Amino acid sequence: MIGVGTQLSDDPLLTVRGVKGRNPVRVVVDSLARTPSSSRILSTKDGCTIIAVSKRASNRRVKRLQEHGAKIIRCGNRRVDLRNLLGTLHRMGIKLVLLEGGATLNWSMLANRLVDELRVNVAPLVAGGEKATTLVEGAGVGKINDAIKLSFAKVARNGNELVLNYKVKN
Repeated sequence: MIGVGTQLSDDPLLTVRGVKGRNPVRVVVDSLARTPSSSRILSTKDGCTIIAVSKRASNRRVKRLQEHGAKIIRCGNRRVDLRNLLGTLHRMGIKLVLLEGGATLNWSMLANRLVDELRVNVAPLVAGGEKATTLVEGAGVGKINDAIKLSFAKVARNGNELVLNYKVKN
């Protein structure tokens, strides 16, 4: 699952590559149905693409996405209601969601307590500054006592990277 910001900036495929396996169901959280019909995610016919939109999404845009093979889930008035979306996906048989969202969707999922596990990759690269996106954006918290609490689960090595696994405490 990604947000529309990631869709617009990266135009990802969200397919299995480098290993054998079937493609996952691809989910884009896109309140206003801004996903372009030329998106690679819509040209990938192996697997299902779901675009979650709010009631504010124009019918014209929704129809255009459907014509390009997307399944549309309407949930939420002004923005996609993430809890409702996850419930709908669960009823469709989707029991596990890999969130590869950008900072805004990451924060929304964490703030709404919709994340069970957090995996952080530490790569041998240094990036940052004003142009860098952080793990989360949005309202955040102002005090350490209000921070989302994690408990360490394990660490693994993936080539030259470390993968830190944490469980989200509720």
